[in-house]
Amino acid sequence: MSGQRYEKYSDEHFLTKTALNLGQMILFKRINDLKKYIIDSREANTTIGFVPTMGALHAGHLSLIRASKNSGYLTVCSIFVNPTQFNDPSDYQQYPITIEQDIRLLEQENCDVLFMPDVQEIYPPDHQKKQYRLGQLELYLEGKYRPGHFQGVCEVVDRLLDIVEPDLLFLGRKDYQQCMVIAELIRLTGKSTRLEIVPTMREPGGLAMSSRNLRLSEADRKRAIAIYQTLQKIKTVIRPGEINQLSKEASATLLEAGFSKVDYVSIAHAHSLAPVEYWDGKTPLVALAAAFLSGVRLIDNISLTED
Repeated sequence: MSGQRYEKYSDEHFLTKTALNLGQMILFKRINDLKKYIIDSREANTTIGFVPTMGALHAGHLSLIRASKNSGYLTVCSIFVNPTQFNDPSDYQQYPITIEQDIRLLEQENCDVLFMPDVQEIYPPDHQKKQYRLGQLELYLEGKYRPGHFQGVCEVVDRLLDIVEPDLLFLGRKDYQQCMVIAELIRLTGKSTRLEIVPTMREPGGLAMSSRNLRLSEADRKRAIAIYQTLQKIKTVIRPGEINQLSKEASATLLEAGFSKVDYVSIAHAHSLAPVEYWDGKTPLVALAAAFLSGVRLIDNISLTED
């Protein structure tokens, strides 16, 4: 392995390397190299924490790295923009790529291992596509507006978990439905990995941190705060009884705030995501929203009841 830093390589040279020693963090591009490293680590009774990402890292991602490191685990982060979870090809093409910055941020957090495979490594010619029986969970909300999205998420996470075999998987609460889907994936596949969900990190004003925020102008970032404020208002005013109107009012509020389109504002059962029209005052609830601002699709959620 080379001891030189990533920035010292041209892209052409870098792509010939399957593993680089970046100071204390090691970067792997090949599954076999990573698996050998993990096997060697297991022999020392090491506990492994895993943070899967698509790059364009921000403080929310880094909070997951920190959660793993603070628990004393050998921490593996992956960067892989997964094509199978994008139902809109243009969204995949526009996904921000900031590799050099990502590596610097991971080094600052003392991440131990970065796995950065290409598409052919994750999906070789003999890769067998599976169908995951997620039931109603994949039909609500994101599943409704992004058909096939969660099948793609399960496909890549299943693959990554088989490669890394982590003891713990760290995910952010911002992607609430995705956390539920991956919990179901772990149950369906019988994997021994334990899921740890870390609270949503927010920018000043409340905007949930997201790689997609990089595509927002400064003015749009200020407008985008409305999505969080609108969900907070639901939490403030919700009372037992009919609650349908709250979602409709919230959608109208977002459009008035400058959002071009609202896919949904939903008040749902916190454990199943089934929509709740009449609240008994006891059922655990979560409010979730997805809306477009200047062509960028933003999502957020907050708990309406005690977790």
